[in-house]
Amino acid sequence: MARNANINIRTDVEIKAMAEALYASFGITLSDAINMFLNKSIMEGGLPFELKQPKFNAVTEAAIAEADAIIEGRMPAKRYKNMKEVWADIEEDE
Repeated sequence: MARNANINIRTDVEIKAMAEALYASFGITLSDAINMFLNKSIMEGGLPFELKQPKFNAVTEAAIAEADAIIEGRMPAKRYKNMKEVWADIEEDE
């Protein structure tokens, strides 16, 4: 007879709900998914995926740096009066 052990974890309520919905679309429960993760980890001898920071292209990195500078107040945000000004600025950059 199989014996069960309980594992208690803490996670964000929204993350849990999104994960449950995702796994339900596959026809499995969150508990099933966690058991699959644990079994795969044992088979792999570690995490069953590569753990690394996401890498972005140079344009995206520059946009992130610009957004950070605006948020931190080191750079003013551009302001537009209407969409024509927005599109003119976009076309100018191309």
